[in-house]
Amino acid sequence: MMGPRQQPQSALFYDFSLEDHVPQDHLLRAIDRFVDLGSIRAHLAPFYSHTGRPSLDPELLIRMLLVGYCFGIRSERRLCEEVHLNLAYRWFCRLDLTDPVPDHSSFSKNRHGRFRESELLRHVFETVVARCITEGLASGQRFAVDASLIAADVNKQNSTRKEDWNTQNIDPAEAPRAVREYLDVLDHEAFGAASEVEPKFTSHSDPASQWTAAHKAPAFFAYSDNYLIDTDHGVIMDVEGTRSIRQAEVGSTRRMLDRVRETFGMQPDWLIADTAYGSGPMLGWLVERKIGPFIPVIDKSARTDGTWSREDFEWDPENNRYICPEGYDLKQFRRNYSDPNRGPTGKGVAKYRARKLACQACPSKDRCCPNAELRTITREEHEDARQVARDIAKTDDYVIAMRLRKKVEMLFAHLKRILGLGRLRLRGPYGANDEFILAATAQNLRKLAKTFPIPVTAPAAP
Repeated sequence: MMGPRQQPQSALFYDFSLEDHVPQDHLLRAIDRFVDLGSIRAHLAPFYSHTGRPSLDPELLIRMLLVGYCFGIRSERRLCEEVHLNLAYRWFCRLDLTDPVPDHSSFSKNRHGRFRESELLRHVFETVVARCITEGLASGQRFAVDASLIAADVNKQNSTRKEDWNTQNIDPAEAPRAVREYLDVLDHEAFGAASEVEPKFTSHSDPASQWTAAHKAPAFFAYSDNYLIDTDHGVIMDVEGTRSIRQAEVGSTRRMLDRVRETFGMQPDWLIADTAYGSGPMLGWLVERKIGPFIPVIDKSARTDGTWSREDFEWDPENNRYICPEGYDLKQFRRNYSDPNRGPTGKGVAKYRARKLACQACPSKDRCCPNAELRTITREEHEDARQVARDIAKTDDYVIAMRLRKKVEMLFAHLKRILGLGRLRLRGPYGANDEFILAATAQNLRKLAKTFPIPVTAPAAP
């Protein structure tokens, strides 16, 4: 028998509890146990006036942003609609059924103002990282680093060639916010000062973004999202946005390692990375700080014509010379200099030469230098550190390290496919950094929730 048609009728009173309507296994319940925002009010206190109208609770705005980035809702207008409708979102944001949801414009006002001035988003990120360390998810023994291209919110049609872009004619007072931020970071080592090479095109709407291509794909405007992770459980220890060039990405690694040491007192025994980080200065910096470089070395000394390469010559550090397979020595200087400025400096690239008479009479000249009168070998300034990395590459630990490095790539895949951060919504270097920090915070919170799920209690027997 068909039941009667249901007639909508409002009740006079409701006995309703948000707590009862949020499932026990909901992701936000698991995340809420690890969200500690009790310190943000003290952190923001110097940036609020002591008089005037009371402002919105900053904890509410941060909780709403965490909801958005945990569930891939990056549009603040849509986020306000979802929090208004979704009971679980309201419960996480500490909103009752009758509490109003902030307007989407409140996020822009606070983000470009006190949030950015106080670096609140980084403070929240570091609070979550500290919780991961407390819970035993990061030991600080092995770190891995990598970068991924994230498309900027710009259009190729709204761009010009670099030679047509004159920053001298830009009035900062009338320029858009992204252009003002571009002017602010012209001398920053992560952006303008990272390289003297200028990009082919410059975007009018976001000039700090880099015109770049990866894997021989069509070029586009992008920023680089740099992750420094602990390989124990894939916790993101630090994050930074830079230009999408190798120099900026390698430079960010040094800044992130220094920042982790200053903030958490951690310095890894290993640093795992790909070949892009295997330059001599980077390896020298790591070895100087007693960090093992599990990194493939950028080495162009190998020869392709079948003659002996540099690795076929034995290095004698005590006498500062190379010894060829025939036993002859190659030296940088063959006499002592009374003026130290004319002698070896120990910096830059040094050339080691054999004796001309020895090479001419050598029976292996055709295998060594068939087209030259004598053999020369160049040695870079950080060759000792490069050799340390080569020796590490021959160990069993290196094989393990290359497998652990994939955890960074997995985090980037999760960032783009699950959290939906394949393209930025905010413009400018500061906007890109805000998005990267919020996304990394969400990933660490999801990691905590997945590693420590809420215990499921059996229902009581009737």
